[in-house]
Amino acid sequence: MDGPGFACGDHAACIRGALGAAEARCAADGARLTPLRRRVLEILLEGHSAMGAYDVLARLDAEGLGSKPPVAYRALGFLVDHGLAHRIERLSAYVACARPGTTHAPAFLICRGCGAVAETQGAEGLSRPAAEAGFVIEQTVIEAEGLCPACQGPAT
Repeated sequence: MDGPGFACGDHAACIRGALGAAEARCAADGARLTPLRRRVLEILLEGHSAMGAYDVLARLDAEGLGSKPPVAYRALGFLVDHGLAHRIERLSAYVACARPGTTHAPAFLICRGCGAVAETQGAEGLSRPAAEAGFVIEQTVIEAEGLCPACQGPAT
């Protein structure tokens, strides 16, 4: 992937940073990042595409970490509840959070060509209009589908 949001310069460093942020977030929340939960987060961090729960479960099963759906769903639920992953509604899948440990309302750019998902700021722009309408936002889901720079091909 090329372009902001679709690639990082050093993927190994990105993973280390995200795992460190996850450990700090869990410590602050008084929660345990168990080895299984950590492995599920690592699986999500390995790629820039969203993964379904059964895809995660297949990886866990291949590694001898569990073969029953609740194993994956509980770990994914924990990660979402603690702001370490997001559920991509359009795909019924999950992606690691790009900004763990921060309060934010992300929007997701989903490439229909390669399946990559980039997290970006997006819902923050709703705060003022909502306040003016007397509306209190509790949750937002913003997902845009299109083509990432790599899937667009050469400009014509």
